[in-house]
Amino acid sequence: MTETVSRPTLEAVAARAGVSRATVSRVVNGGDGVREPLVERVRRAVEELGYVPNQAARSLVTRRHDAVAVVIAEPETRVFADPFFAHQLRGISKELTAHDSQLVLLLTEGRDDHARVARYLAGGHVDGALVFSLHLDDPLPGLIHGAGVPTVFGGRPDWGGSDRESVYVDCDNRGGAREAVRHLVGLGRTRIAHITGALDQTSAVDRLDGFRDVVGEVDPALVAEGDFTPSGGERAMRELLERRPDVDAVFVANDLSALGVLRVLREAGRRVPEDVAVIGFDDMLPIAEQTDPPLTTVRQDIEEMGRLMARMLIRGLEGGTGTDPDPERSGVVLPTTVVVRGSA
Repeated sequence: MTETVSRPTLEAVAARAGVSRATVSRVVNGGDGVREPLVERVRRAVEELGYVPNQAARSLVTRRHDAVAVVIAEPETRVFADPFFAHQLRGISKELTAHDSQLVLLLTEGRDDHARVARYLAGGHVDGALVFSLHLDDPLPGLIHGAGVPTVFGGRPDWGGSDRESVYVDCDNRGGAREAVRHLVGLGRTRIAHITGALDQTSAVDRLDGFRDVVGEVDPALVAEGDFTPSGGERAMRELLERRPDVDAVFVANDLSALGVLRVLREAGRRVPEDVAVIGFDDMLPIAEQTDPPLTTVRQDIEEMGRLMARMLIRGLEGGTGTDPDPERSGVVLPTTVVVRGSA
């Protein structure tokens, strides 16, 4: 059996500090109107007694829960296998921790989970939501809007409304893709293929558009659809080699897919970069540095994107100029750069 240890109460803190219970309540709940000397006495008493505020009672006063939901519209098998999500969650977690707020992770295995997530958000458990990896036919944006929860999206939204209706953070997917293909053209490659990501996501569509911006009229045989996974990259590369065995360069929609591309080229006896140059997207470390050869890729700052999403949401919750640093825009697009290594 364990002995029950009583927790210090608000009254005990008031007695130790020599102030009223109401004064202690205002201090620990972030209220105004308490003189600085009294604030210091209360804080000293809180520290000495080890007092921990009751979160439920505090929420009644502040209307805040100090918790943010992170909603990833992917099954857990994808989330925990793809380092992209780990990088983004790390950035979000760092920013929320700096603001003494908790991260609540919500995943969607399938359509049945959407209503569950919407009910949770509408139930008043969190102050806001950070949502990413949405697909074009995903009902989550509408459900979240109906829940009335302040939200920042990861990735450019495109679900039937104007971009200006949603606050979001993204990287320059189209511009990064253009620079990747220009790099391949600068190497003298003339039969450049593209392996897309999942085309029901705006990032994949934007990267395909960037590819088209540079190559002009695209031979359909030089475009194969992937899904942002290594197996998808393998499948698409095999299709390309069957349709266009003379391909001399491949721009791949992300680094994970590039892993599969490199594996298939190696099995086919194609040397990289001598026979086929390969360039990815993300600069997912340590993956990009540990491939053979090391992967030339387009770098986006995934962790910073996560931090910025959380920062924008918190700024809005704290009464800033909305959730966007620039009230004239609803979206923030971060720059990308080509990182040259051995594969191209």
